[in-house]
Amino acid sequence: MLNKIDHIGIAVRNLDEALRFYRDALGLEVEIEEVPAQQVRVAMLPIGESRIELLESTSPDGPIGRFIEKRGEGIQHICIQVADIAAALEQLRAHGVRLIDREPRIGAGGHRVAFLHPASASGVLIELSEALPAE
Repeated sequence: MLNKIDHIGIAVRNLDEALRFYRDALGLEVEIEEVPAQQVRVAMLPIGESRIELLESTSPDGPIGRFIEKRGEGIQHICIQVADIAAALEQLRAHGVRLIDREPRIGAGGHRVAFLHPASASGVLIELSEALPAE
């Protein structure tokens, strides 16, 4: 069911400032996109087989804006790549895992994603992401 850690999501107040470290100092390549449905601007930085995802809220009322207001900048979630997100959600539901998303939605890069409630994962927000066919 699980393929790999796809990315680690890091909430940042200012994406351009954060990129001074991740892109400029570390030399990581970057792809930036906006995901209006999530009220977020996203920078994906490949590193090895995984990626670092920097998340800047485009609205103080968005999920990342609320996260930063409550907890400050830092790791917001861990994303695990799965081959079949619908099957993974069904299996997790059958094991009593609390789901934030009962059905997948479209996330950054056009991936089908779903989130699991931190209460089921020792306080860690987990995102599932279905591998795109070319991956």
